[in-house]
Amino acid sequence: MDKLEHLRVLVAVAEAGNLAGAARRLGHSPPAVSRAMDQLEARIGAQLLVRTTRSVRFTEAGERFVADCRRLLGELDEAESLAGGSFREPQGVLGVTASSMFGRRHVAPLVLAFMERHARVQVRTLFVDRIVHLVDEGYDVAVRIAHLPDSGLTAVRVGSVRRVMVAAPDYLAARGEPRTVADLAGHVGIGFSPMGATATPWTLHPRGEREAVAIDTPLGANTGEMAIAAAVAGRGLTRTLSYQVAEEVADGRLRVVMADHEPPPIPVHLVYPAGRKAAAKVRVFVDLAVERLRALPVLGGA
Repeated sequence: MDKLEHLRVLVAVAEAGNLAGAARRLGHSPPAVSRAMDQLEARIGAQLLVRTTRSVRFTEAGERFVADCRRLLGELDEAESLAGGSFREPQGVLGVTASSMFGRRHVAPLVLAFMERHARVQVRTLFVDRIVHLVDEGYDVAVRIAHLPDSGLTAVRVGSVRRVMVAAPDYLAARGEPRTVADLAGHVGIGFSPMGATATPWTLHPRGEREAVAIDTPLGANTGEMAIAAAVAGRGLTRTLSYQVAEEVADGRLRVVMADHEPPPIPVHLVYPAGRKAAAKVRVFVDLAVERLRALPVLGGA
């Protein structure tokens, strides 16, 4: 096998999860796949995978290398299509990432719509609540809900969201609706942070100024779903992004309070690597995503 075929075998092993499955996909024998991996590791000078009789586990170096190989092979496939006159047809592997809840609710449907239109594109999604480094981790497009720093990425704004404070109507009837920072002294908060912290001060913005407020938070949630469920159950006030509680607010299970103490809206962008012409699969996906996301009422337009 040549160097390029070794890379294709490596990606097949990653997708199949074992050598035998990769061999079936490629029409090779399992010993041939095993030899290819031995030769690849010997040429690179690093261990890429740990093998057992039934499965393989990639090392940290192997995971990075697989991500690079996926990207390079996708670009090669597209270059061949361009040379053959079929550049208009997107193909290859497309990596899309977003935050967990936004990804499940709003990115997953547009990924499925994209795949329905473009059967030659394979899509990998990563919905996690952390910043994914697109180039380093082998992803092509991200949805970012944040004020973006300067970077080498192309960014297309698709809307914005608010950071709102909400509570159940029954809770507000029992405790009263807070209207000022001082009113919060008589209320219970539901904390929300990735680590489930309960004592983190809440930052409010009365009259456009920042003010840290200590509020009693006996419950700390590490997911937005948990904090929202607790608020719906009447356990207290919680702060969340407006798209995350759009349904609950619309059907009356939650009410927004202290809207005049909210920070400025947070922009939502599609971002993808710049510095070279984007591949067809990226351009076509971004075009569809911009159209679909800007039409979402929860994003309020671009």
